[in-house]
Amino acid sequence: MIRSEATRRRAVIVLQMLGIAAAYYASGQIGLLRQVAVESSVVTPLWPPTGIALASLLYLGVRIWPAIALGALVMVISLSDGLTFWGLAIAAGSTLAPLCSFLALRAVGFRKELDRLRDGVVLVFLGAMGGMLISATVGAGVQMLSGALPAAQFWPVWSAWWAGDAMGVLMVTPLVLVLRRARMPGLDDRWMEAVALAVVAAGATVVATRSQLSMIYLIFPVLIWAALRFQLAGSAPCAFLMSVMAIIAGTDRVGPFSDHTVLEVMLNLSVLNGCVALTALLLAAIVTEHNNIRHETEVACEELAALVEELAPNPRPGGPSYEPPSGQKPA
Repeated sequence: MIRSEATRRRAVIVLQMLGIAAAYYASGQIGLLRQVAVESSVVTPLWPPTGIALASLLYLGVRIWPAIALGALVMVISLSDGLTFWGLAIAAGSTLAPLCSFLALRAVGFRKELDRLRDGVVLVFLGAMGGMLISATVGAGVQMLSGALPAAQFWPVWSAWWAGDAMGVLMVTPLVLVLRRARMPGLDDRWMEAVALAVVAAGATVVATRSQLSMIYLIFPVLIWAALRFQLAGSAPCAFLMSVMAIIAGTDRVGPFSDHTVLEVMLNLSVLNGCVALTALLLAAIVTEHNNIRHETEVACEELAALVEELAPNPRPGGPSYEPPSGQKPA
């Protein structure tokens, strides 16, 4: 019985790792659909595998790092003619970056529910901006050392690499964390408002990213609506939708991204997606934390009222009672 239980656990772990590696590779192929050439290197404005990797580590722990390494290795092999030392180095950097992000988040007490403001802040600055410095430095550095990238082009490629990896964490990790807790809506849920939010978010994003009138600011009221009313469950999908549609418009050079160079488009997309992610994460975390504090306060008040009622003296049935003399008011 013990041996069969251990075998079953090992089989579950192997299947989990294979699933994570497959998700890493599949999301990488999706990210490459909107690749752009920066100098002599190919990068993406949003690299989803970093978000998949960090979310997997947050749920399953350090033990699944071989799955991330396998996915990164298969991804590198698919993009090159074969496996080389430089390819191994890039795969190692792609594995080390989310692993260091996870260790940093765990060290500061990050909670994957993202129900506190500090959780949103550390995910942005430690998980995304801090941890992805490793993959960008290793990736651009390997290309420069191998001779594929001139030294003068190092910083533009490094910046684009870092922005794509960081956006993958900011956009995909919260979405995966939300989907992990998703459930079918009940009749008492605000499903009508949710449908209205989805329709308005899609319409406003199309207008904002495709119009020549530079109305990109239209997406932020919708994002605020999603965060205030549905917290992370509403803001994370909206932010992901807005980011993807902005990337499509940017790579197509339409709307506010027309008549711009590749570097200008990448810079604009990075700033826009960063602002969208910050608004979605931090505002949703603030509202969730406020709601939790209010709920805890209400529960404490109810418990206190019950305790006071229990300790209050009650007259015994049939016991003696005091009646004031006639014509005298009780004190």
